[in-house]
Amino acid sequence: MEMHDLCAIALRETRSVLATAIKVEGHAYRKQGVSMLITEDGRMYGSISPGCLESDLQARVSRVLETQQLELASYDMRPEDDLSWGETIGCGGLVVVLLEPICGELYDIMKQMQRCSDAAIAVSLLRSFNDDYTNITYRCSKIESVKSAEPGQEQYLTANEQPDCFENDLSLSCPPDLEVRNNPWNLPQHFTSLYTPKPRLIIIGAGNDVVPVAALSQSAGFRVVITDWRAALCTPERFPDAELVHGFPQEVFPQLNINEHDYLILMSHQFPREREWIALLDNTNYGYLGIMGSRTRTARLFDGMPPLHHVHSPVGLSIGADGPEEIAISIVAELITVRRKGTAVKSALVTEKRSGAYANDRYRSGGWQEQQTWAR
Repeated sequence: MEMHDLCAIALRETRSVLATAIKVEGHAYRKQGVSMLITEDGRMYGSISPGCLESDLQARVSRVLETQQLELASYDMRPEDDLSWGETIGCGGLVVVLLEPICGELYDIMKQMQRCSDAAIAVSLLRSFNDDYTNITYRCSKIESVKSAEPGQEQYLTANEQPDCFENDLSLSCPPDLEVRNNPWNLPQHFTSLYTPKPRLIIIGAGNDVVPVAALSQSAGFRVVITDWRAALCTPERFPDAELVHGFPQEVFPQLNINEHDYLILMSHQFPREREWIALLDNTNYGYLGIMGSRTRTARLFDGMPPLHHVHSPVGLSIGADGPEEIAISIVAELITVRRKGTAVKSALVTEKRSGAYANDRYRSGGWQEQQTWAR
């Protein structure tokens, strides 16, 4: 669960605590900087470990909420016997977790972050500590231009690092350098987290096979948009929490404002409409275009059409998938692969050429799917 989701939950909860892994050494389940939210009644959103630490964190929530003071909890799982935990967890890492009551300044900061995320604006959150890590000062800034992070990516920076971006400060003042006298875990005085908006996945088509793709993509951290000209299919009941855009390609294309960070999937199974989309996408920047169907069908789609870039057809990784649910898994697995690499998956072109579109087979044999990229 990403910070965008945690902010939304925090704003509707009466009393809750934000837990953030501010130091990770050695092997750990999640990366440094990851956060989760724990409510007063014990509900947990997100995770820091596979379940090893959450119960102990949960037990600390009442005290943090009662005192309205931050708390640091350390979990050293580096010793081989790991006897301090009463069981051999075997993670082999050190995790220091910051627990912050979501109230006052932090509540206002999370409200600002939520608004920025809804507007597809990246933000950085600077935490500065003093008084033996018992007090904290926040600074939240809009990021006008992010060069090193992709949408939905969360970066954690330490004291001497700055985000590779241009900032627009949302806070009233910048935190000064504050004196820190006691630092048992050698923590830096300043912590900066960079949060970019969720990547947008635009699925063209609202058939039954789209339902599991939309649901799984949302779980994987994508902002899902469903567009279809068939109003009976494109409904909130079928696609809860997704954005719905009704209309024919020529009508909805201007509304979407597609950009280089967007992911698109053609899976309407309507040949003429998908050819309309291919024509509209000419000279449009986007990050990924998946096409449902066989290589033969894709070749027919592109017959006489302009060549496009970052095209993956058949869409999805080759895992031998069968049925809508397994196919959805293969599709979302490919989306995650592309997202983590920060760019469309690339490999060398082969010589096959069909109507100006170059085919690139990533899976030569033995699988349910063969992958190709139709590139300029």
